[in-house]
Amino acid sequence: MKFATFQRRFAVLAVLAVLGVTRVILPVGAQASTPNTPSQQMLLPNFSALAKQVQPGVVNIRTVKTITGGGPVFRHFFGPFERRGPQPPFGEGMPGNEQRQRSLGSGFIMDADGFIITNNHVVEDADQIKVRLADEREFDARIIGRDPKTDLALIKIDGGKDIFALRLGDSDRLEVGSWVLAVGSPFGLEQTVTAGIVSAKGRFIGAGPYDDFIQTDASINPGNSGGPLLNMDGEVVGINTAIVAQGQGIGFAIPVNLARDIVAQLKDHGSVIRGWIGVGIQDLTPELADYYGLKNLKGVLVTQVFPDNPADKAGVKTKDVIVAVDG
Repeated sequence: MKFATFQRRFAVLAVLAVLGVTRVILPVGAQASTPNTPSQQMLLPNFSALAKQVQPGVVNIRTVKTITGGGPVFRHFFGPFERRGPQPPFGEGMPGNEQRQRSLGSGFIMDADGFIITNNHVVEDADQIKVRLADEREFDARIIGRDPKTDLALIKIDGGKDIFALRLGDSDRLEVGSWVLAVGSPFGLEQTVTAGIVSAKGRFIGAGPYDDFIQTDASINPGNSGGPLLNMDGEVVGINTAIVAQGQGIGFAIPVNLARDIVAQLKDHGSVIRGWIGVGIQDLTPELADYYGLKNLKGVLVTQVFPDNPADKAGVKTKDVIVAVDG
């Protein structure tokens, strides 16, 4: 499987949209002309009020950056598992060329001061950032901080009055099967709302050291990057970030509980300060637990200790099993 973060591409898409449907008929093996009883029908929620509530807090982000030959175009073909930003049109970024690349993404307002959360790959290396609100007001934005390891970024607009901020929810309380909304600008189509369910939690997709994604079947596409995934209370539970390139209905969002801590550090320091103890570890397997005489799989096995680092100075050794941390 090939995972790709969103990028702006123009394509001709055929989409069959069915509007105004309030219920879906469960398959019962009967002929189409057979009347359906209430027990054969499942009511779907009405998303219109929720969409109107949250759309003012979602923004369209346009960036301009300078690219040179051998850059994103070549990484697009030779880095299938790379977390990628928007790609230039064909021909730009070829060897020896320097081009101005224009890209689109999404984001959402986190407070009345104009702070906006988005993906790092949306604004990375941008020379200019423009933010367009749902009411069509436009602002220049500046980067407050970026964290490539989690693909999160915090930007800010100044001078905006009467802006609507979205509430952050609790992604730990999100359950598989729960309804969610995705709002953003797929293919530049601003304020697009799609609905789906949480397909899985804790997904590892090989995108970085902090893989812990929410999987959803809400339709998300290039341009949705940085936009919010929301629960039925209108709270942000995730930041839409990646899709399966060959699949449909498989998208991934960064849990908002992870984003909350990262964004707080970006706001205070402009970067993320992470602890380092200087060890390599691996999860315990049943075989390892049996070998070390452990009663359960709680803990990690130390596979490497880096010299002159905190763990080495504290006396941690290779093949130690860490079962608890104090402090």
